[in-house]
Amino acid sequence: MRRSGKLHAWVCAFAVLLLAGPLGAQPAKEEFKPQVGQEGKDVVWVPTPQALVDKMLDLAKVTPQDYVIDLGSGDGRTVITAAKRGARAMGIEYNPDMVELSKRNAEKAGVGEKAQFMKADLFETDFSKATVITMFLLPDINLKLRPKILDMKPGTRVVSNSFTMGEWEDDETANVTNGCTSWCTAHFWIVPAKVQGTWKLPQGELDIKQQFQMISGTLKSGGKSVPVKGRLRGEQITFTAGEAQYSGHVSGDKMEGTAKGGGGNWSATRSK
Repeated sequence: MRRSGKLHAWVCAFAVLLLAGPLGAQPAKEEFKPQVGQEGKDVVWVPTPQALVDKMLDLAKVTPQDYVIDLGSGDGRTVITAAKRGARAMGIEYNPDMVELSKRNAEKAGVGEKAQFMKADLFETDFSKATVITMFLLPDINLKLRPKILDMKPGTRVVSNSFTMGEWEDDETANVTNGCTSWCTAHFWIVPAKVQGTWKLPQGELDIKQQFQMISGTLKSGGKSVPVKGRLRGEQITFTAGEAQYSGHVSGDKMEGTAKGGGGNWSATRSK
């Protein structure tokens, strides 16, 4: 009887182990699912509607030659959409769970090689190599990032979901009504060349004051001074000086172009 009792006890214990599963097995970890409104480092997560993602990339005219960086990439949809258009794309996201989710989403979409994601702080990350910047951040975050963005290569395109850049007025605004019910406005900027200063022309001197992409100043020529007013679109510059209309290209401390009513071709070199 004692031996039989011990056998019965071992059989019961073995049965319990079989029911419990493999020895030492842990319960499967539930796959992370983001929740709208979940808190992040600087913002809460709200996904950009896909219709607006498409419009943002349309405004930036994204091509396979572009390198798109999404600041605060969330579930990765903007990066993945850019990669589907053939562009190299990188998402910068502080939440490691969102980073891993984005990687899985990119693999499922078949763009795992072109769509990359990194866990990083926006303010400590170098994104200067991007040709296109996309973001859905709060206005105060946009303003903190603005100096860094303005130091990027002239011609870099920047698109923001809903929120602006303070007094740096956008170059274009687009609203999406089809397939979008909230957060449906895209703001678009082109990083302007830096042209403030005094420029020497063969026929005189051009003094420029710059406020983001807008310029003003005076053109002194032949003992006369006429007001200047114009704007930049990346490295392209257009302005009026008196009755003449100037257009041209900026390359560092040199500009050249054509002028209607101002003597044909023109060129200028920055002196200070």
